[in-house]
Amino acid sequence: FDFFLRSGPMAKVVLGVLLLFSVGSWGILLGKLVHLRRASLHSRTFLEVFHQSKRFSEVAASTSKLFASPLVGLFQAGYAEIDAQVKAQGEAGTSSQRFRIKSLEGVERSLRRAAGVEIQLLAKGTHFLATTAAATPFIGLFGTVWGIMRAFTDIGLSGSTSIVAVAPGIAEALVNTAAGLAAAIPALIGYNYLNN
Repeated sequence: FDFFLRSGPMAKVVLGVLLLFSVGSWGILLGKLVHLRRASLHSRTFLEVFHQSKRFSEVAASTSKLFASPLVGLFQAGYAEIDAQVKAQGEAGTSSQRFRIKSLEGVERSLRRAAGVEIQLLAKGTHFLATTAAATPFIGLFGTVWGIMRAFTDIGLSGSTSIVAVAPGIAEALVNTAAGLAAAIPALIGYNYLNN
């Protein structure tokens, strides 16, 4: 904090941007961890209900309580497609009481679409982690270059190459480098963890 207060205006801007990236990525990371934990618990409960139920309608009744599970979205999409096919057979006036799935391809397509939607929901926000991991080292590097330019300017103004003349600029440069890495490393680890 002392380095921040003593740094120049450009270093403050760089550190502020890095702080925003860091806080945003930590917020997304912690939110995603909570979401994934809830999804895992709801998925386990859904699978228990699914395996114990004898009818799809029983499973469908329990899905409203297990909203965080991506399996619920898949089940609802498949169930809606199967239900639509069965109702279409009933409207066609078939005399047999046994209804069959007419198009497995249709069920498969609806499940693929639902899987894509569920994957997008699980991955929502993680692109910001990847952006933070990729961009913040370069933002920190910009601050580093600016600090070194300031150090050279101080050398030129003072006419001295002593540590007293260059220390503020070098310190500013190193703080920006450290802040860039401090923002990037957790974001990169978090992105890779969530991606897996």
